[in-house]
Amino acid sequence: MPKILLVEDNELNRDMLSRRLIKKGYEVLIAVNGEESVQFARSLLPDLILMDMSLPVMDGWQAASLIKSEPVTRDIPIIALTAHAMGEDRQKALDAGCDDYDTKPIDLTRLLTKIRLFVT
Repeated sequence: MPKILLVEDNELNRDMLSRRLIKKGYEVLIAVNGEESVQFARSLLPDLILMDMSLPVMDGWQAASLIKSEPVTRDIPIIALTAHAMGEDRQKALDAGCDDYDTKPIDLTRLLTKIRLFVT
């Protein structure tokens, strides 16, 4: 069962998305801020990270950059999740090391298609 690290500080968003991913057959690990996401990426080595970009303690851009800078975690795909839908926001996420980008509110069908590109 593929492991997805869901990094989301909003409890409602986190609960809704994690339940939907579990129903689709994924194991879901949870982090609530960017600092936790870096620690969990190192220790749990998920198959994929869904990273909210607006996070407390350390934002998603910093966390993604740190995860991608470390040899043990650099190959973990990261999909940025953000309510910011401007072109420069997408580029900023990609520049931070994210492998893909999706906007909120989450379109589950679209997100699952992106997840399947990275996790088989």
